[in-house]
Amino acid sequence: MDLAFTPEEQQFREDVRAWVHDHLPQDIAHKVHNALHLSREDMQAWAKILGAKGWLGYGWPAQFGGPGWNAVQKHLFEEECALAGAPRIIPFGPVMVAPVIMAFGNAEQQKRHLPGIASGEVWWSQGYSEPGSGSDLASLKCKAERVGDKYIVNGQKTWTTLGQFGEWIFCLVRTSNEGKPQTGISFLLIDMKSKGVSVRPIIMLDGGHEVNEVWFDNVEVPAENLIGEENKGWTYAKHLLSHERTNIADVNRSKRELERLKNIAKKEGVYDDMRLRDEIAKLEVDVIALEMMVLRVLSAEKSGKQSLDVAGLLKIRGSEIQQRYSELMMLAAGPYALPRIQEAMEAGWQGDQYPGSAVHAAPLAGTYFNLRKTTIYGGSNEVQRNIVAQTVLG
Repeated sequence: MDLAFTPEEQQFREDVRAWVHDHLPQDIAHKVHNALHLSREDMQAWAKILGAKGWLGYGWPAQFGGPGWNAVQKHLFEEECALAGAPRIIPFGPVMVAPVIMAFGNAEQQKRHLPGIASGEVWWSQGYSEPGSGSDLASLKCKAERVGDKYIVNGQKTWTTLGQFGEWIFCLVRTSNEGKPQTGISFLLIDMKSKGVSVRPIIMLDGGHEVNEVWFDNVEVPAENLIGEENKGWTYAKHLLSHERTNIADVNRSKRELERLKNIAKKEGVYDDMRLRDEIAKLEVDVIALEMMVLRVLSAEKSGKQSLDVAGLLKIRGSEIQQRYSELMMLAAGPYALPRIQEAMEAGWQGDQYPGSAVHAAPLAGTYFNLRKTTIYGGSNEVQRNIVAQTVLG
């Protein structure tokens, strides 16, 4: 196993770093480095910049308009973007549904949907979880009934991240109640402007509007929007979830946030506290170990060997690391991390005007609460541990 980057890969890194430096708007990078609120305009502006370069679908093969990068190049691109302060690519379109359309969609579906995803013009949402159907996703009840050349969809989805911005949504729907629950699920693409689709906000503890309920009331969906075969959606969902779990790990963001944690501790004057330093050191070791796990997978792919099936492991370790760095940031910032007055924050108050306080400490509480979800979504870590145990131990 060779974990060293070749001279060609190092040059690729330098080229990406230079391009990102020249094209990433600095006001957006400032917000990312200080965990400030990103608007839809901020997120889509960066997506369109990448789209114009042909890099929004950075993991896509060349035949579908992507750069055709190998696994190492994709990793280096992600790392340079994260360290520069680029917003995370909203994954629902380019990282999640696009690979499903490529693998299981027909030529007409690929022609219709992939260009809008690749350019950043079309905002996609994910319709998986339902009340009572989260980790047990196979129990979903949102129903799609075939009537002639269309499906009539009724039901509810919940925890739909940034669904208030969604223009299209990919949904798992129940098309049959016969046999095992997994065998009666289909994968539909739904225009969110369709009559009968309503989005209701779920306001979080920090006052933010990130997640939503999505309701379908006799929504008519053309049958041509069915991906693959009816009642085979569970197979397509598993293909998608492997991309989601790897994306959740996000080791590159953890590396960036580790440096932010150190900066907060230094500004607060607690960096020399040995107990805190011990915790930061343990976190850094785990971040390095997570990166090594990612590099092992990349090394296997580069050498043509069977890639390690570690999506579940990456999700477990990556999500726990995100929670730990948010906890340590709260601990380092102390009482300055606690205020959550949304109106004041929107007006520009971030807690940095007090002598000795950490720059932009106020958003830390919101980040802490928000990252409680990472060990739940994308398949809870408890379920992932069971899957890993079955895979490894049989």
